[in-house]
Amino acid sequence: MRRFVCGLAAGLILAPVLIAGVLLGVWWWRGRPPRVEQGTTLVLRLRGSLPEREPVSLPFGEQESLSVAGVWDVIRKAAADRRIAAILLEPDEVSAGWATLSEIRSWLDRFRQSGKPVAAFLRSPSARDYFVAAAAGRITVPPEDVVDLKGLRAELIYARGALDKLGILPEFESMGRYKDGADILTRSSMSAETREVISGILETRFGVLVDAIAKARRKTPAQVRSLLDSGPFLSSQALSAGLVDAAQFEDQARGALARQLGQQKLTTIAAGRYRRVPAGSLGLEGRHKIAMIAAEGEILRGDLSWLGEPTLDPERFARTVRQVRDNKAYRAVILRINSPGGDALASDEMLREIHLLAENKPLVVSMGDIAASGGYALALGGQWIVAHPDTITGSIGIFYGKLTLLSLYERLGIRKELLTRGRFADIDSDARPLSAEARQKLRLSLEELYAGFVRQVAQARKRKPEQIEPLAQGRVWLGSQAKANGLVDEMGGIDRALDLAIQAARIPPSEGISLDLFPPQPGLVEIIERYAKLFSSIPSRPDSAARYWKRLPYLIEIR
Repeated sequence: MRRFVCGLAAGLILAPVLIAGVLLGVWWWRGRPPRVEQGTTLVLRLRGSLPEREPVSLPFGEQESLSVAGVWDVIRKAAADRRIAAILLEPDEVSAGWATLSEIRSWLDRFRQSGKPVAAFLRSPSARDYFVAAAAGRITVPPEDVVDLKGLRAELIYARGALDKLGILPEFESMGRYKDGADILTRSSMSAETREVISGILETRFGVLVDAIAKARRKTPAQVRSLLDSGPFLSSQALSAGLVDAAQFEDQARGALARQLGQQKLTTIAAGRYRRVPAGSLGLEGRHKIAMIAAEGEILRGDLSWLGEPTLDPERFARTVRQVRDNKAYRAVILRINSPGGDALASDEMLREIHLLAENKPLVVSMGDIAASGGYALALGGQWIVAHPDTITGSIGIFYGKLTLLSLYERLGIRKELLTRGRFADIDSDARPLSAEARQKLRLSLEELYAGFVRQVAQARKRKPEQIEPLAQGRVWLGSQAKANGLVDEMGGIDRALDLAIQAARIPPSEGISLDLFPPQPGLVEIIERYAKLFSSIPSRPDSAARYWKRLPYLIEIR
């Protein structure tokens, strides 16, 4: 019996150690550079959202998820790699923004300029899928499939009617005619200002889609607009209209690409595996180091990224920035922003860290799909701001509010009694509406914070506040409009930001650089720790929603 108990105890102790050892071994083995054969086709599968941060790499299964910088990295390496003969592009329900998709298209165009072909295989493609696939020389869809090209639409949700039925009173104040971040709660329909802005964005993006299709499929913009009016299309209809080159299954599409390359069978490598090919082995790395920090997600206190959507926690962000700032090896820094903003005070704390970073190293800001409100505020710390023409930016404004639940409590038979000491102690209570005096105090605070935001922008852009005021008012701008208005410095993406960082660091072009991404891809131990902290990271402050916000409007979706 004693032997049995001792054996059982030893097993319970050794089993976790053995499992951990196996996992670490698999992790190490999968981290090795892959073997790439001559004439290999890179399979670039784009699914869902494309994050700015490096995604988690699990020890089992094929790694397919790539960050935006990861996609850039594999395409530029594939162009320089003599072993890579082509790219097979497979967009599949891509939900990335239009700026990101346009950047990927430009990288694919550059790949094709190296003399290597790009072929695309699509399954039930959306407008986003087709837009990025139009950069390919050949587009194939399965027979009897649907090509969902029918133009674009914008959808905004307004919940005021539902709140009224529930007895919930949304009480919000905002600064700026266009600052409609709280409209989802306070209105039952779109304001004239919101309609003006969204209509403009929709028209511009529709024009970009039309022009891309026209150029790729050798049609006039008028012909493309007419075609989109008759969509969506069955595969046979898309083929007849010249929107695709073949209606074939995937094995047939791969066979056609193999014949184009003079091969009997296609040799492929997934982009997730190819990502591990060292850039230095292809002559794309040098001894000078540049850091790229991803600032992605809504700005909130507490890291809630593991709840689904990426978030920007000021404390975690500050640690990353200090790590880069204190490392003398980094000659320059690129701050890649993809954020709608969020907590106003947290934004200011993060901007302080960015200013301190810029005092030590050249700092170039690269805007992704969105860098608006508090996200735009973060950009003000850079010496240069680079935006893509399709980037959503601006939204210089601020709002504050709360949901008063007094009527709901009464309907549910709940009584919430308040005892206060202090004139405005109940200003953020959900059981008491705002008094006229409290609302006036709130307005005065908002006016001061808004004026400070405008002054921040004016100082960073070397202009007077009265010149910035007409461009503020919470209005959203596309990157091309922001450039015309002087809110950003240049048009471009990661490539242009990298060029500026190299110039600012005075690195000779012949010597080359290596680019390190921050935050780095989490290791196995960090993943386990972060999962353990998942629930403890949720903010516990009861008034966490009653804060000042520099945030873009909710739920703007153009598809």
